[in-house]
Amino acid sequence: MKRKMRTYVLVGLLILLIGIGLLLGHQASNLFTGSRVNGLREGESRVESQPSGTNANSQVSNEKEQAGAEKSDAYVGEFRVERVIDGDTIEIAGGERVRYIGMDTPESVTPGKPVECFGKEASEENRRLVEGKTVRLEKDTTERDQYGRLLRYVYAGNTFVNLQLVAQGYARTDAYPPDIRYQDRITAAKDAAKNAGLGLWRACGKKSPSGRSSL
Repeated sequence: MKRKMRTYVLVGLLILLIGIGLLLGHQASNLFTGSRVNGLREGESRVESQPSGTNANSQVSNEKEQAGAEKSDAYVGEFRVERVIDGDTIEIAGGERVRYIGMDTPESVTPGKPVECFGKEASEENRRLVEGKTVRLEKDTTERDQYGRLLRYVYAGNTFVNLQLVAQGYARTDAYPPDIRYQDRITAAKDAAKNAGLGLWRACGKKSPSGRSSL
């Protein structure tokens, strides 16, 4: 009888030990798994905190655009006119050449081409308006033309030079989209000068300039 009781006690203890062992093993497994998951999450968080390649490229692109805008703004504002090239082109301090937007005067200095009707008169009027003076340059949309000249509206004091040359009959209109901010005003000035027979409209009749100068 006593032997049976001892056997039952030993079996019971054995079952209890096995149960405790299984419980401890399960808890240890959960701790290991939780630690691994937390490690992965921390790793993921570190990866997400780093800038992606797309964001880095976007930042570089924005910096380039900003630099381009700053470079463009370098030729907006007041500059001294060193010399007049012809009726619609000047050279400012620093050597940059500026082509007036929205209008075109007869050619007077193009190599290999004859001086066009009213070309000298247009050059002289442009010289009177701006040479040796400080003018204000205003940009429209395009920075430069195909010859590398700055494209600008030019103001001498209160005089809008592009418009003035057209209004007095020294130039025709020359619209090149998208640079047409003041084209309605310039075209209206041309129509008025033509109707009044001013400048080249009287002197040159139906003769027409050959187009933009490469100077």
